[in-house]
Amino acid sequence: MITELNDRSRDILRLVVEAFVETGEPVGSRTLSRRLDMGLSPATIRNVMADLEEAGLLYAPHTSAGRLPTDMGVRLFVDGLLQSGQLSSDDRAMIERQCATAGRSVTQMLEETSTLMSGLSRCAGLVTAPKTDGVLKHIEFVPLGPGRALVVMVTESGMVENRVIDLPMGLPSSTLIEATNYLTAKLVGRSIADARSVIADEIQAHRAQIDELTAKVVETGLATWSDVTSGEGVLIVSGQSNLLEDVTAIADLERIRSLFSALEAKENLWKLLDAAEVAQGVQIFIGAENDLFSLAGCSMIVAPYRGGEDGQKIVGAIGVLGPTRMNYARIIPMVDYTAKVIGRLVGGTRT
Repeated sequence: MITELNDRSRDILRLVVEAFVETGEPVGSRTLSRRLDMGLSPATIRNVMADLEEAGLLYAPHTSAGRLPTDMGVRLFVDGLLQSGQLSSDDRAMIERQCATAGRSVTQMLEETSTLMSGLSRCAGLVTAPKTDGVLKHIEFVPLGPGRALVVMVTESGMVENRVIDLPMGLPSSTLIEATNYLTAKLVGRSIADARSVIADEIQAHRAQIDELTAKVVETGLATWSDVTSGEGVLIVSGQSNLLEDVTAIADLERIRSLFSALEAKENLWKLLDAAEVAQGVQIFIGAENDLFSLAGCSMIVAPYRGGEDGQKIVGAIGVLGPTRMNYARIIPMVDYTAKVIGRLVGGTRT
């Protein structure tokens, strides 16, 4: 449709959307007349705005009010009129620093990345952590103190995952050593999914030479990974409170409440993230284009990141969820760059 608009219509649509992103308020013909370099009168601009409204790109929220862009209008702006900005060197350095994996598990790194995305965009950050289904190279129980232990798991691709588990009080350290030796014999060279049923059967039938206390530790350690071997991985959402910072009316608040309800139904988010994982580059979902945001007045910018042994398999997605009037020019390159950094760190590839 963008090719069907003349230069005058494109400029007016662009200014309406930019004003909407900046203030969230309707913009009138007099304001646009002052901003345009074309020397158009307010009357001429009103005629153009009427044509854009008839085309479904603008709408008037109130009688005699200015105009706001529809979801279609925002989409047209993003696809055809937006000039995406470049990340500053400070933003790039911050993303690189925050995503560094030294001393942290992949999930911890992604949690902090989600928080970073939320802070930089002033929206909600979304990250899917890849499920740990690779072939294991090492697994170990490390005591942390009374009643707690750290399970360390390393895959052959180099991915490290750590989980803290609760243990019976007074557990002798020798039990953790026995559990480590048992799992090393059963798991190394297999994935968790492959070995889970074998180990469960052996423990239940007491065919393995493993005492009852050690069996409890093994079962607890295996259960720790159930959420990342279910086929969906882990969904991390940070910064939901940011969505409430720029609420200007009761209607806005109701839309945000609707979004929070939608966020609780995480299967909807998985559908959008799945869609991002089969496409190349940054994907943008605007307002009523999808069921999740049809009533919430929000959008999502998301990009897949790659990992796996060759660094080319799409293993997750990272994105930002916010109001339709989010700053697309800043957030699109931010999501794109962060996804590439995460992919490099997870998959061992270079951006």
